[in-house]
Order: sequence, then C-alpha cells, then structure tokens
Amino acid sequence: MPKAQLMQLTERRSEGLLRVYDVLVPASELQQQLNAKIAEVQPRVKINGFRPGKVPASHIRKLYGPSMMQDIINETVQKSTKESLDKVNARPASEPSLDLKSDINQVVAGQSDLQFELSLEIMPDFEPVDLKTIAITRPTAAVSEEQVDEALKELARQNRGFEEKDGAAAEGDAVVIDFVGRIDGEAFQGGSANDAQVVIGSKQFIPGFEEQLIGAKAGDERTLDVTFPEDYPVDTLKGKAAAFETKVKQVRAPRAGDPDDAWASELGFDSLNALKDAIKQRIESDHTQQSRAKAKRALFDQLDTKHSFELPPRMVEAEFNQIWRQIEQDKAEGRLDPSDADKSEDDLRKEYRAIAERRVRLGLLLAEIGRRHKIEVSDQEVAQAISVQARNFPGQERQIFEAYQRNPQLVAQIRAPIYEEKVVDYVLELVNVTNLPVSREELFADDEAPAAA
Repeated sequence: MPKAQLMQLTERRSEGLLRVYDVLVPASELQQQLNAKIAEVQPRVKINGFRPGKVPASHIRKLYGPSMMQDIINETVQKSTKESLDKVNARPASEPSLDLKSDINQVVAGQSDLQFELSLEIMPDFEPVDLKTIAITRPTAAVSEEQVDEALKELARQNRGFEEKDGAAAEGDAVVIDFVGRIDGEAFQGGSANDAQVVIGSKQFIPGFEEQLIGAKAGDERTLDVTFPEDYPVDTLKGKAAAFETKVKQVRAPRAGDPDDAWASELGFDSLNALKDAIKQRIESDHTQQSRAKAKRALFDQLDTKHSFELPPRMVEAEFNQIWRQIEQDKAEGRLDPSDADKSEDDLRKEYRAIAERRVRLGLLLAEIGRRHKIEVSDQEVAQAISVQARNFPGQERQIFEAYQRNPQLVAQIRAPIYEEKVVDYVLELVNVTNLPVSREELFADDEAPAAA
C-alpha cells in the first residue's frame, strides 16, 4: 500500500500576535488510518452470519466506517493542531480556534480532504522583571483574647437554644408563630407558615416584622404591617405593602448560663479550652487568608506597574466582554456599584477595558513566570479539586466526575486557578515582603483597588 501524504500547513496571515494557518490532511491519510483501525478490530468483531474474526473488512467498513471515520477526524484535528503549533514553534496565548472548511460528510465518505483554519494569538515576547527587585507590604493581625471571647459568645448565642418562658417577648427572644401574609387582602404564595420560629433581632425576616413582635405573649393575635424592600428577590413582592395575620403560640428565651465544659462537650469538644483553641485557630486562618489576599493584591499592583507589552486583542476583547456582560446584568437588576451609577457608558467601557487589559497582562505574566520556573499542576491536584466540586452536589458525584472526563475545557477551568495560586506562592517567596502589624478592622477593611487577575 502506498504511503499516505502528510499533513500540509500554510501560514495565511500574520499580524501582530495573530497567526492564521490553513491545515490540510489528505483523504488518503484518513483512509489509511481507517484501514488500520478496521484491521485492529477485525479479529474481535462478531456479526451474525459470519464466524468470529472472519467478518470481511468491507462489511465492517460499511457498518462502522462512518462512525470510525468521525472518531478519526476528531483525533486528527486535535493531533494536527498540536503538530501544526509545534512545527511553527508557536506558543498560544489562549486556546486556538478552529474553522472547518471541508464538507464533513464528504470527508467521512473519503471523497474529500480534511481542511480547517487554525487561528490563534501567540504569546508576546517580553522579559519578566527580576522578582527580587519587588518589595511589598503584607498586613498581619494577631488574634486577641477579646476576639476569641466575642466569637465564643456569638457561638453560645447561636447554639444555646431557647426554653419556654412566661411573659412578653423581648429582644433576643424566639417567638413561635403561625402567620398568613396578605397583599391587598389576598394571600400570596410563600407568605404563610405554621410553627415558624422568629428570633427577634436576628434580621432574618423583612424589616419591621420582628420588631412588631416585641411585647407579644402566648395566645396573642397581631397583624404585622410591613413593606417588602425594593431589592427583594421575588419581583412580584418588591416594594409591596403586606399585612401578616399572626398568632403567637409560644415565647421562648435564650437558655441562661455561661459557656462551660459540659456545653463544649455537647458541641463535640473535650473541654471549653479545647473549643477556645479551635475558635482561635479558625480566626487565625481567616487572618492568614485575608493577609495573603492583600499581599497578592499588592504584588499584582507592582507586577502590573513594572510590565508593559503587547496584548493579544482577542484575549482582551473576550475578557472585556465577560466583564461587560456582568455590568449589564448588574445594571438591569439594580445592583450596579454606586461608584459607577453616575458614569456614562463610554466612561464605564473605558474603565472596564483597562481592567480587562490588566487581567490579561497579569495572566500572561504569571503564565510566563510559571513556564520559566517549571511550575506545574499535577493530575492529583486537579483530581482533588474536582472531588471538592463533586462534594458540593451530594448524590451526583459520579455525574460530576463524568462531566469533567468528557470535557477538557472544564478541567482547564479547574486547573487555571490552581496554577495561578501556585505561581503566586512561588513569587511571594522571592519578592521582598515586609509584614505590617495592623488591627483586625484594618486587615479586613475593603480597600479600593483595581481588580486582580
């Protein structure tokens, strides 16, 4: 059998970072792969009317050829894409896009070559700054005994429970009620409940509801007049005045007593001190995460300031479009940031395009630093992250794993943030970091800063 012709690659366009190639895989090469696949499965094929392993290749081609060829085409496109990029020594800045030019039915039938257009933006050529020349400040906050005690009191308030009491309900008490809500005299869906426990002051109900239960006693009947907030999640209830016909069935007060070893034991700890240690560790973990987040923001500010290179336009446009879709959604739902409310659309577009450019610049920079220092994400790290995702969907874990197995793009979405954090950790070890002791309030202050990558 004559040897099949090889893949052909032709550069059709080269502008800035954009590269467009025409890729042709001859029909003869595809047919040779199909013949090889048929020969591979022929000894195992069982079809009525033929002895095992004796089904003619022509019959296998007739029955299974189209589906086999479709698999071959999919594999060939992926393989050809990689070979094409290796051939021209191109490092894509993002996933290449493919545009099939052939009639797929004719390709499957062996009547046409496989032709497709390969379009990509390559990595810009730049030199990352010497990381040891970067200096940042990392805020840190110690955990005080007062913080631990405050957290302990809050935990006790939430877990002490309630016990029935005589007399009127006060702030902090729980009131067990039946209620029916009406708007313009008509009961509405979701506005009724029996044996509902309302903790006065918890702000779990709409404004004004809990406060009107202060002073209520078991057996009382009250009508609570309230107005749903304008930002209420149910559109039909936004801003509507409602009257809740309420029957008080029980008033309950928080159980008395300070936290002690017995109470800590009910929560699964050996002693009250063990519970305090656990609370302190949790707060310290919160502080550490927030401290790192602010150090990362400061690092990104420095990296962004110290680098200027050509950005792939398609990447910037895709990033901007993603941001802008969220802005338009926020605007439609009345959730636009107050600082953006009075800005013109042109000003908003200019501001968020700059943010998109920053994100792309930092993303490419981190990718280049990771490449140069051989930072990689292992399959085990990806599998662990997928397991965490799967645990968020009890009973559907298997479907989640199968979805990732079928979709490489989903795996890439899992891998990307893991890779970024590994590169950030690596960089933070090299730059000059000065710890700055601050208060907890300062540590968690919502500083205004450009969006990170």
